[in-house]
Amino acid sequence: MTPRRTDRPPSLPANVLALSVASFLRDVASEMLTHLVPVFLAETLGARTAVVGLIEGLAETTASLTKLYSGRLSDRWGRRKGLTASGYGVAAAALPVLFAAATWPVVLSARLLDRLGKGIRTAPRDALLADAVTPETRGRAFGLHRAADSAGAFVGLVMAMAIVQRAGIGALPLDAATFRTIVGWAVVPGVLAVVVIVVGVREVVAVPRRDLTLRPPPEPHRTGGAAGTPVNRLGEEEDAWRGAVESGQSRVVEGRFARFLVVTVLFTLANASDAFLVLRARSLGASLVEVLALLALFNLVYASLSTWAGGLSDRVPRRRLIVAGWLIYAAVYLGFAFADAPGWLWLLYGAYGIYYALTDGVAKAIVADLVPSARRGAAYGAYHAAVGLTALPASVLAGVLWQGVGAWGGLGPRAPFLVGAGLAVGAAGLMAGWVGRVSATDRAAAREKGPRGD
Repeated sequence: MTPRRTDRPPSLPANVLALSVASFLRDVASEMLTHLVPVFLAETLGARTAVVGLIEGLAETTASLTKLYSGRLSDRWGRRKGLTASGYGVAAAALPVLFAAATWPVVLSARLLDRLGKGIRTAPRDALLADAVTPETRGRAFGLHRAADSAGAFVGLVMAMAIVQRAGIGALPLDAATFRTIVGWAVVPGVLAVVVIVVGVREVVAVPRRDLTLRPPPEPHRTGGAAGTPVNRLGEEEDAWRGAVESGQSRVVEGRFARFLVVTVLFTLANASDAFLVLRARSLGASLVEVLALLALFNLVYASLSTWAGGLSDRVPRRRLIVAGWLIYAAVYLGFAFADAPGWLWLLYGAYGIYYALTDGVAKAIVADLVPSARRGAAYGAYHAAVGLTALPASVLAGVLWQGVGAWGGLGPRAPFLVGAGLAVGAAGLMAGWVGRVSATDRAAAREKGPRGD
């Protein structure tokens, strides 16, 4: 008798679930505060938007530089759990500093410490997650992780909204006492996230980079195979694993991975800190409670669609979802530029959640598609560094454009959103064409320089 066929996807390992729970808890803590920090800076401490952009840019740059080093360190050691746990611990230690903040330099120091923790944990954590799953479940695993992350953000925002509502300041500027109350509540999930990593995550011992002998990858799956057969995540060309080879000194940034990073950097220039979305919402007359509710809507949409989008990327070329998400992003930024009433913000924040669901976890899955396991720490470090280092000029540029400089002076708050929309459309075009195309030269190079050794 022919065994009954089932299309049920394989279950995900315990490490994926534990890492997802830790991200849920960390984002409960983070999102209680992240979007209130720019409001606290602007309305309570009187900082200008250029200062807000500088703080956010420097914070993300700190995270990016740390990610680059911590990812490579995890490859060299062949172990990733310790760095992941340390990163969550450092981020938790930033909360008391933020609690004591009375000037913007102290806020800056707290943000730098928080982003330092994020930088330490992110690349090793992503590599740890990628190492725990097969290529056929990679998109779903990252999708679940991002869904848990955004679900935590939703819970954190609802908690912050309840505290603000209880304080009776929904339509008033944020005061220091209410902000400190929210910081105090954020400590609990921040500490629990560290506990989950220490107790619930098992180390996956990778081959240390210095001992690496590359092995040929399995044959890539092709589009149009038997029903239920996964397609090649990057389309119809060779498995992009072959882009990561040794040439002289070991490198991870080669071929399509390099092109992917270049286009990601271009898009990131369009993607200034979300602090500017919050400030734009406030400029349109949204109350503080409304802003928190909008952010909760964004995270609810993101959490609802992220796992589905990740699973879809296991069946269709992932870059198509990236292109679709970036075009949605451009439309959202145009909406923020021309919105003239708070009512439009509900539609825009909902669409912004769709953009994130289609791109955030999927982009991380692409990195794992492009690079072999023993290089993934460095690869994720390079990816996050490329994004984060670009965040500084992107956020500073947005702050300067907002204040009205040169030819943009008459546009005011619309300027950064118009520029961002244009850059996003350009990046989407390059992702669809330049990154998606593998030339005959690339194929020949892959055959000649392909993985050596047994």
